Amino acid sequence: MSSLIEQPYDYQQRELVEPDWTRFPGWREVTAEQWADVQWQRAHCVKNIKQLRELMGDLLTEDFYADLERDQAERATMSMLVPPQMLNTMVSEMTWADGRMPAAGAEFTAAFYADAVRHYMLPVFSDRRTDWPSHPYSSRDSLHEHDMWVAEGLTHRYPTKVLAELLPTCPQYCGHCTRMDLVGNSTPQVTKLKLAGKPMDRHEAILDYLRRTPTVRDVVVSGGDVANMPWKNLESFIDRVLDVENIRDIRLATKALMGLPQHWLAPDTVEGVARVAAKARTRGVGLAIHTHVNAAQSVTPLVADATKAMLDAGIRDVRNQGVLMRGVNATSEDLLDLCFALADGASITPYYFYMCDMIPFAEHWRTSLAEAQHLQHSIMGYLPGFATPRIVCDVPFVGKRWVHQVDSYDTERGISYWRKNYRTSIEAADVDVTSAEYVYYDPIYTLSSEGQKWWHDHGDAATTHEAAAEAARSSHAASVAQLD
Repeated sequence: MSSLIEQPYDYQQRELVEPDWTRFPGWREVTAEQWADVQWQRAHCVKNIKQLRELMGDLLTEDFYADLERDQAERATMSMLVPPQMLNTMVSEMTWADGRMPAAGAEFTAAFYADAVRHYMLPVFSDRRTDWPSHPYSSRDSLHEHDMWVAEGLTHRYPTKVLAELLPTCPQYCGHCTRMDLVGNSTPQVTKLKLAGKPMDRHEAILDYLRRTPTVRDVVVSGGDVANMPWKNLESFIDRVLDVENIRDIRLATKALMGLPQHWLAPDTVEGVARVAAKARTRGVGLAIHTHVNAAQSVTPLVADATKAMLDAGIRDVRNQGVLMRGVNATSEDLLDLCFALADGASITPYYFYMCDMIPFAEHWRTSLAEAQHLQHSIMGYLPGFATPRIVCDVPFVGKRWVHQVDSYDTERGISYWRKNYRTSIEAADVDVTSAEYVYYDPIYTLSSEGQKWWHDHGDAATTHEAAAEAARSSHAASVAQLD
C-alpha cells in the first residue's frame, strides 16, 4: 500500500512567520527593539479610524473607511482597539496566495476585506446581516453570567468551578465579545454596565466566597483580560487564591498571549509567573493559561516564544479556546490549519471552539448547530486525541455542551433543546432542574425557506435589541441588589 493516500485534508508542517511590519506605511521606521517593547505596543494600538488611516497610508480605499465608520456608528458592540501585533497578522505573508503582497488600493482592500483576523477584529457594516442583524432572542448578557453572580464579578455556574472577572478591560477588543455588556468602552449601540465596587473590595469578596465554599476547586481568572491588570496586583490575587485549601486548578484567561505576546515575554511578568507557578507546584495546584486564537495566521514566532517562556516559568499547560465564526475559521481546513499551527508551532493545546454566542449584531458570524456538528465530525482523526478540540455550544443557563449532546433539535426552525445535570445558585430550590429543557437558536438565515418564514411571522426583529438591553440592565441591577 502506498504511504501517500489522498485525504480530505492535506496535513503538512508549516514554519511560523513573523510578518514584516514595515510593509505598512505607518510602521516603515519601526525597529525590532521597538516592536519587542510591550509599552511601544500598547502606546501604538489602533483606536480609531484616523489612526488606521495613518498606519495604512494608500493601501486601503475610501470605501473601506466609510464601511468601517458606518459600522462603528450603527452596529459595533465593542470599541476599536487593535494592538500592532494583531494588526500585523492581517494580510500578512502567510495569506499571500502567490507570495506577493497585494497592490495598494483595490487589490489590497479586497484582501483586507477577506482577511480572517480583520473579519472579527475590525468588523464593517457590509459584513453584518441586513435581514436579521440580531437574533430575536439575542441578549447583551447572552450567557446570563450576571444572574449567577455570588459576589460582584464572580459567576458560579458549574458545581465545582467559578469565573472571576477581575477587571472590565482588555489589550484588544474583539467584535464578537460575549461580555460586551460589561467589557470595554461604550459605543453608540451599547452603553456599558459598570462594576460598582472598588477593585480591592471586589477581589476580597471573591476570595471570601472561595474560602466559604469548599465545593469550588477550579477558578478561571479572567475579565476582561488579565494582561491588563498590573502584574503585582494579579500576582497578589493569585497568591491568595493559592492559599485557599480547596482550590486545585487556576486558569488565567488572556487573549494577549497572542495579541500582545510582548507582555508575557516582559522580564517582570516572566519572573512573577515563575513565583506563582512554584507555589502552585508546591501546593499541588494546576496553574494553566487559556488563550484565544481564532486563525492560523495569528500564530507567529513571538506567540511561540511567549508560550515557551510561560511553560519554562512553570505554567503546567497553555490551552486555546477559540470561537467558531463564519468568515474566520468555520471550515474544517481552517480549523485544522489553526490546530496544527498551535500544536506544532507553539506548543499550545487546542481545547475548545465555542459556537459564537447569541449577542446583538453577531448573526453574520454565527453558525447553525448542524454546521458545528459537521465540523466536529470532519476534524476527527487528524490530531492526537488530547489535542482534538471539542466544539461546544454554551447554552444559556446551562453552560458548555458538546454539540452532539443536544437532547432534541428542530432543524426547520433552528431550535435545539438541551438538558443539564446540576443546579446553579439561582436554581438551588428547583427540584426539577435536571429534567427541564433549555433552548438555543440557530441563525435564521441558515434555515430553510419554511423555517425563515416561521421566524418572520413570529419574531419581532425591530424591538429585540432594546428588549435585550433592558433585560441586561434588569439582570445586572437584580444581581447587585442580591449581593448588597
